[in-house]
Amino acid sequence: MLYFLVKYLHVLGAIVILGTGTGIAFFMLMAHRTSDAGFIARTASVVVIADAIFTLSAVILQPITGGLLMMLTGIQPSEPWMLASLALYVFAGLFWVPVVFMQIEMRDLARKASEQRTALPERYFVLFRRWFAFGIPGFGATMLILWLMIEKPFWGMQ
Repeated sequence: MLYFLVKYLHVLGAIVILGTGTGIAFFMLMAHRTSDAGFIARTASVVVIADAIFTLSAVILQPITGGLLMMLTGIQPSEPWMLASLALYVFAGLFWVPVVFMQIEMRDLARKASEQRTALPERYFVLFRRWFAFGIPGFGATMLILWLMIEKPFWGMQ
């Protein structure tokens, strides 16, 4: 029963990370396409909250539940698929953390432009392009981790 509960929480964490990431990317992209600073500011505000509540909690939960699963199943962290998963987790985090700060700054820039009834500044567009570019390897890494969790491929000599 404990194994099932921990595995359930681990899978749920993966779903939250992937689902929130997909939703955030979609809503930010759709808001950006409107060029409406007020709409972008409101959307980015919700995105920042969603990242803080959902993504951050799942990001914290994953290594805890993963560690418990290793203890419960006897899987060694030195197994190649596990090493690859852990490396990809760190890799994804290196892209996700800056993205959070970009979202906050984009929100603030859009909010200011809306309040002052001015066009979005060039800095917003620079950040948006960087945010988009960072999302590709970050999200791609999480997709690879999901595959590794499911497949657990054996890489090495038998």
